[in-house]
Amino acid sequence: MALLRNQAARNRHQAARARHDMRRWQVERRKRTRHLIELGGLVVKAGVVDLTGDDRAMIYGALLWMADKLKSDQREHARALWAAKGKQAFEANPATCDATDRIAPVVRR
Repeated sequence: MALLRNQAARNRHQAARARHDMRRWQVERRKRTRHLIELGGLVVKAGVVDLTGDDRAMIYGALLWMADKLKSDQREHARALWAAKGKQAFEANPATCDATDRIAPVVRR
């Protein structure tokens, strides 16, 4: 009985340590995971999942179309249009907007 309690205590200790492990690679992995979850949340928030019937090929195709637009000579027009529409949607429904939603576009080069 004491052996089982000791083993359970050791397992609890290891689990607690793993939860609070702050190794650089683990922090980066958690950051990336959170970022991916937030991006997926935007797909849901926009209604894309419901409108496509959760058809992953259709959603991926739409994202590829967006990427092609952003690679074309219409890049700046598309960015301005989509950023304005997204900002308007966030402002129209502030209850669904949280601190991680970026209203201003992030410029990546």
